[in-house]
Amino acid sequence: MKLDKAFYAEMLAIAVPIALQNLIASCLNTIDTLMVASLGAAAIAGVGLANQVFFLLVMLFFGINTGSSVMMAQYWGRRDSQGTRHILGLSLALCFLFGTIFTLVALFFPHFILSHMIHDPKVIQAGAVYLQVVSLSYIMTGLSFALGSALRTTGNPKTPLMASCASLFAQLFFNYVFIFGKLGFPRMGVAGAAVGTIAARLVELAIMAYVISTYMGPFNTRLTNLFNFNLSFIRQYFKVTLPVILNEGFWSLGQVMYSIAYAMVGTNATAAVQVCMAIQGIVFVIVRGLGSSCTIIIGRSIGQGLLEKVHVYAKRYLKLALLVGLTIGLFLSLTPGLTLLPFTNLSPQVYQLSSQLLRVMGVLFVMKAINSVIIIGILRGGGDTSFSMYLETFCVWAVGVPCALIAAAIFHWPIYGVMIMACMEDVCKILIGLHRVFSRKWVHQIS
Repeated sequence: MKLDKAFYAEMLAIAVPIALQNLIASCLNTIDTLMVASLGAAAIAGVGLANQVFFLLVMLFFGINTGSSVMMAQYWGRRDSQGTRHILGLSLALCFLFGTIFTLVALFFPHFILSHMIHDPKVIQAGAVYLQVVSLSYIMTGLSFALGSALRTTGNPKTPLMASCASLFAQLFFNYVFIFGKLGFPRMGVAGAAVGTIAARLVELAIMAYVISTYMGPFNTRLTNLFNFNLSFIRQYFKVTLPVILNEGFWSLGQVMYSIAYAMVGTNATAAVQVCMAIQGIVFVIVRGLGSSCTIIIGRSIGQGLLEKVHVYAKRYLKLALLVGLTIGLFLSLTPGLTLLPFTNLSPQVYQLSSQLLRVMGVLFVMKAINSVIIIGILRGGGDTSFSMYLETFCVWAVGVPCALIAAAIFHWPIYGVMIMACMEDVCKILIGLHRVFSRKWVHQIS
């Protein structure tokens, strides 16, 4: 890679705060899994499956705000403050809408949802208790996503990072108090983990809202100024963002289907998957930071008319994804004992399965890293959102999900075999995705 100090300085300035914030966000979910581990495999599996509902919602939030950041990067690249504010207004409205829908469904139908994912009554009961309470955090999470994404895209990644740090400490404290009944509070078990999550999200949202209302940035304006957009602007917004929202929606539904396939193997296997996914989520933050910085830099470059540079940047990001993927993959494969150290209360069966899965995940990680940068960073950053939607939806639903379900339901393979079959999705994506990147057909200017 040719040395370009300005490029790498900007990349790190964007990627590092985003990676740190994603690390904290992943830790927020991992904390629940970690702190309920002492309550048994049913509690781990229940909280993990309940969080699949939250995962589906988070991916919709991610789709809304990734699509919004594609537009916002180009608008902010030409310093169109009014258009930038309108994009935030639309993303806030959509996050509030989806957050409300998911809250109502999770609050009133938790047993119905979980009974379609696993048949173990102990797991369903534990998950339903957690899901009902934690659903009260969904709207706050969506609003925090929108504000954080807007701040990062317009050059203020430090505020979302600070808010996430405060949120992490709040969740650690309140989880400890409510799960185990400390400081005079009753012992609430899995419900206490959900209460801790609500408190953490409230702290995060309050900090970002306060900073936005006090600093001299594009969003320090009357609330009505965020929402006075016209119908033409709404059409343009959905032309760019709707494919991303649908993409994340269908992709995350596919991940839920993978969880159902894993649950077919058994409760211990489900618990092991939740533990390993929590660990993978933590190390994957580096890839997410890389992909998000790619979206912003490529989108901003297109907005500034630097069309030839974006192809150079795309190749650099692919090389960085390969390097990062290989490094993290080797770490996961070679050190399962180290990464499982925090999970001291796992049963021997769950520990052994988790160790096997981490080795498999490590081998497959490099493909996931490259695919993440291709789809989230390069294609979406270039405005090629429709193609990325078709690519990911096809690979998940036509390849990954059928392979995983066949392996689990028909051939009754062990959990690591089911996971390998699920990753056929990544094989398909990397072949088609690389071809699209090198075709140079993915650069689209947004007017």
